[in-house]
Parts: sequence; C-alpha cells; structure tokens
Amino acid sequence: MNQIRQAIAALGTDLGPDVLDQCRVLFDDEQMALLAQVPVSVADVSYGPHERHRLDIYRPLGSDSAPIIIFVHGGGFLKGDKGGADAWPNANVGRMAAQAGFLGVVINYRLAPDHVWPAGAEDVASVVAWLKGHAAQHGGDPDRIVLMGTSAGAVHVAGYLKLAGDRDIRAAILLSGLYGYTSLDQRDMLYYGDPALYADRMPLEAVASTSLPLLLACAEFDPPRFQAEFLGLMQDRLDRHGAMPRAIIQSGHNHYSMAMHLGTADRRLSDEICAFVRETTA
Repeated sequence: MNQIRQAIAALGTDLGPDVLDQCRVLFDDEQMALLAQVPVSVADVSYGPHERHRLDIYRPLGSDSAPIIIFVHGGGFLKGDKGGADAWPNANVGRMAAQAGFLGVVINYRLAPDHVWPAGAEDVASVVAWLKGHAAQHGGDPDRIVLMGTSAGAVHVAGYLKLAGDRDIRAAILLSGLYGYTSLDQRDMLYYGDPALYADRMPLEAVASTSLPLLLACAEFDPPRFQAEFLGLMQDRLDRHGAMPRAIIQSGHNHYSMAMHLGTADRRLSDEICAFVRETTA
C-alpha cells in the first residue's frame, strides 16, 4: 500500500490519459482478482431510449430488499464508461457495494458535446425513476436509494438535486466534483454551453441548500480547482446550516484513484461510504 501511495504522490495533481492509465495499472491486479468474486448480476439494462442509457446491477448475497447505491462515473463530461466483466474501472464501485450488502448500480449516461446541460442530470433522474419501478425484482429497496458520483458524475448527481430536489433518494455522495465555486473552463463550456448561463446552470445553490444528508470527499492530490470547490462547498454549507457536512480528505490519493481504489485493501474511504449509506438508509 505504501508503494501505491508513493506512486500516486509522484504523479502530482495533473490530469490526463497518461495519468489515468498509470493509476489504473496500480490497482489492476487487486481489482481483476475481484471480478470473479463479485460478477455482474445483470448487464446492459436499458433505462431509456439512447444507446448510452444502460446500467449494470451488482446484487448482494442473501438480501431481497437492500439499500441501493447508484454510481455515476467521471470523464470530464466527454467520456467514461461503467465498465463490466472485462473492464473493472467504475464497475469496481458496484462490486464494493454488493460486498457491503447493498445493491450496486453503475450507469452510463449521455456525453457532451452531443448532449449538453442538463442531459447528465436528466439521465440520473431517469435511472432513479427506473429503479423505483424495477429495483424490487433485483433485490433492492426503491425507497432507500443513495446517489454517488465522482468528478463529472458528482456534477450530474448535484444536477439531479437541482432538477428534482431531495425527493426519491435518501442521500448523496459527491467525490471531487465541481459545483460552481470556481471559474468556467473550456471543457465545462462543452457541457454547459453559453458562459453567460453558467451561473444559472451550475448546481451550487441546490447542493449548498439541500437538507439531504451529504458525504463530500476530496483527494490529497486532486487538482487545485477541485480542492477549491470542496472547500467552497464546505464553507457554504457551514454558513447556511451552521455545520459542515460529513466529509473526508482522502490522503494518498488523486482525482482518478479516488474511485479506482474502492474495493481494495485500502478501506478508509469505502468504510466511510458504507457507514454513511447504512446510517442514511436505516
């Protein structure tokens, strides 16, 4: 584990495909070993009309009415995939959920620039609606849903709160997201469109004001912008509610490894997530 921490620290706070690949290699052996232990229960289920409207379900053993974790992958609005039987990134979160006794649901959603705001949030809402009608037949409790996203996925979870409020879900987990406390960049514009509309379209107000239980996380080696967003939301929540939300700064990890390491022997973040889900769905 110390070797992995050192390797991640050496990568610094940069983003890019090379850094992403190097992070994946760090967890390949351990995550590949988990593929056979927790296979996908149902793959590529359609929750809507688009080809990206697909989800995978990871069912826990011995449970007919389990709390549900919906995981929304990252990818900077432009790319990303839920993974599956032969590609563990993101699928590992579904496996982690199932091992903990939850119904793990890992989704794909429509991508920019072909599909712009609020497509991601709308797709999350479609998944929630689909589970309301179908979760029971897969061993999940449709009244105990927790949304979880990383990076762009966290933005789409936050966008769901902007569109739908706190109805139909019990809590939200936001890993390294962008909520509106920092300036727009070029990649954001491919999803949000006109910069003049940026402030109105960002989910800042919804996340800062919601009474829904939140778990926020940021990585020690997240890029400075993501760290600033985390701190901005923490301060905003304190100002508005008189208390900070439940939160963790994950030492020894970066923007990519935050989700990639879930399910491995480094259980610090996964234990926090699972405890939060149990408490908010009890």
